Amino acid sequence: MTRRLPLVLTLFVGLAALAAQAADRDSGEHQYVGARKCKSCHGKELMGDQYGAWLKDPHHRAFETLKNEHSLAIAKEKGLAEPPHQSDACLSCHVTAYGVPATRIAHELDPADGVQCESCHGPGRDYRKKKVMSDREQALAKGLWDVGEDPAICTGCHNPESPTFDPERYTLPDGSHAGFDFAQASERIAHPIPEHVKGRYLELEEERKQARDAAER
Repeated sequence: MTRRLPLVLTLFVGLAALAAQAADRDSGEHQYVGARKCKSCHGKELMGDQYGAWLKDPHHRAFETLKNEHSLAIAKEKGLAEPPHQSDACLSCHVTAYGVPATRIAHELDPADGVQCESCHGPGRDYRKKKVMSDREQALAKGLWDVGEDPAICTGCHNPESPTFDPERYTLPDGSHAGFDFAQASERIAHPIPEHVKGRYLELEEERKQARDAAER
């Protein structure tokens, strides 16, 4: 007869394994800068205003959800010693760079911002410069994560170890169900760079600057 671990212990064991996976992927020395640094480019209309999209996205509210009645009820059921918004088991997925050594934080991150850009795209201090981001291969070499090529970036948190995971949430093309489907999930939070801008941001930005200067003369 197989013994089952208590629910709270199962939760922590699962989260520890996921944390180890994340550590393997994020084992470099790249530093986190926070969404407000990303905003300097990705808050612009020319780029598609990804920052504005994030402000409306559930990921931005991930920390605040830990304070609602549903989260409090889950924490009580799981036997957590602290409220969910103070629990390592919850914060590890609901706050960007939670538990990361201070040396990896270039600019202070506000936990209230929940899951920020770098939870999905990687710590950005080394790749955030415009010239680097204009060269995808260089950006990847400097720490940018390719979320489309690494499902673990999403499934590190969106998995059966999460107490709110619903195995029937997504209906797949063949009619079966899954708790997570990258294609559908990414579509729900889509924030693409316009196709005509990709690889041409610096050029287009300069054209706009010249047009503004000409209009002011």
